[in-house]
Amino acid sequence: MVGLQDLISDGLHQPAEPLTIGASEPGPAPHRLEPGPPTRKRSQPRRPAPKILGLSACLGLTACLGVALGGCSQAGRIIGQPPEALPLPPGFAVAFNHRADHHYRSPISQQDRAGDDLEAMLLTAIDSANREVLVAVQELSLPRVAEALVAKQRQGVRVRVVLENTYSTPWSEEHSADLSSHLRLRRQQLMALADRDHNGVLSPDEIERGDAVAILQRGQVPLIDDSEDGSAGSGLMHAKFLVIDRKLVVTGSANFTPSCIHGDPDDPRTRGNVNHLLRIESPALADRFGAEFNRFWGDGPGGSSDSQFGLSKQQGGVDTVMVGRTRVRLLFAPHRRKDPQHGLNLLAQVLAGSKRRLDLALFVFSAQNLTTTVGQLKAKGVQIRLLADPGFANRPFSEVLDLLGLTLPDRHCKLEAGNQPLAAPLEGVATPRLAGGDKLHHKVAVIDNRTVVTGSFNWSPSAAHQNDEVLMVIDSPPLAAHFTREIDRLWAGAELGITPRLQRKLARLKQQCGSGVQRV
Repeated sequence: MVGLQDLISDGLHQPAEPLTIGASEPGPAPHRLEPGPPTRKRSQPRRPAPKILGLSACLGLTACLGVALGGCSQAGRIIGQPPEALPLPPGFAVAFNHRADHHYRSPISQQDRAGDDLEAMLLTAIDSANREVLVAVQELSLPRVAEALVAKQRQGVRVRVVLENTYSTPWSEEHSADLSSHLRLRRQQLMALADRDHNGVLSPDEIERGDAVAILQRGQVPLIDDSEDGSAGSGLMHAKFLVIDRKLVVTGSANFTPSCIHGDPDDPRTRGNVNHLLRIESPALADRFGAEFNRFWGDGPGGSSDSQFGLSKQQGGVDTVMVGRTRVRLLFAPHRRKDPQHGLNLLAQVLAGSKRRLDLALFVFSAQNLTTTVGQLKAKGVQIRLLADPGFANRPFSEVLDLLGLTLPDRHCKLEAGNQPLAAPLEGVATPRLAGGDKLHHKVAVIDNRTVVTGSFNWSPSAAHQNDEVLMVIDSPPLAAHFTREIDRLWAGAELGITPRLQRKLARLKQQCGSGVQRV
């Protein structure tokens, strides 16, 4: 998403002895948010981080060629009757990387696997560009996507890229001693991705071809991050979108990374965080995303610091765009807390319109006002299903606990200020069973089988008031049917209510903290 010596100074410019990462550096702590239990016995360990060869030791070695793009049409053996094909509204396509009825060949494991190939969707969109490609994404670490952008740049297509500042430096230029445990693990995973021949040793050629940001830089693709405005960066540049020729938008919950799409390169047990992407053909919608991109971009790299990120954008309210006959409500975050147009208020308004059924699949849920709204819907008899990421659900500030009628002190034995757990717990709360390390990364609601809420926007105060985010509300029963099917798939076999893992945590903290102390 590792421990290496400084590749630029020690590994590439002068000969060096092969370096075994685990032997010389402390092992990185897991960066996942308390990943859920594995669905199967772990028979294969994480692949060891590759060694680095000095330039002289690499002479005569040839890196393996990358695997050709694997499409979603490769036949897979499906037991039983496959689900019927669902229609989509004109101009829309949707892909889910964990769906069971589609298969593709993973470019990481080279094995056939269930799911849609989200990377293939990105590559197809980029390949279609004739004039312009705009990319704004928290992290881009897929080398094939970087290579496709460079190829377009060389063809004369205008290519521009915006990243979150945490991920805008080539991993091959970073020193692990300067990195947090999260970033050390990320670097280890990207080294494993670069190790094309899987021999545990990285040659200079593999490093060169395996570092996506470095590929962009060498290809002279203009790139900025959210510190371009002269600040230290917004809360997070968390948006995830691609705009092609001001007529096509690809957006959703997925970052453009191996762990978000295919799985961790150093752990064959993972299948990637559970994500989706939407492809929407609409000049009007692409124009709105292009305008947001221009606010980020300003006059580009090294200019007059006129880029706008975070609250400096002074965002307005909801913009409504018709894609054919489909209404799309679009909101770009963040907003100030006193601004009534902020994203959490929009979510509360949309959810409050539920009459019969509300389905949720959420990575982060930490907004008290939305718990209140869900509680009110429950009292009205609306049928509610909430699928929560197994790691986040058990955190002290998780509103999933409120819906279960629980309070959980933090490690300092403090209780969240203003916490309001439901007096009557919500019965339809579950955590899906995922491979250890994978996250439920959707930010999705389906309302009355008619309306879909999606985007990069986690259901949190940070998303509403600090981060650069995309929040979309799409009124389309055909599209809603696709997301309902995804939630049905995740619901099957999910753990309902208070899981054994949560029970153990509650007992441990009860013994340690008693009832806890309320924060003020």
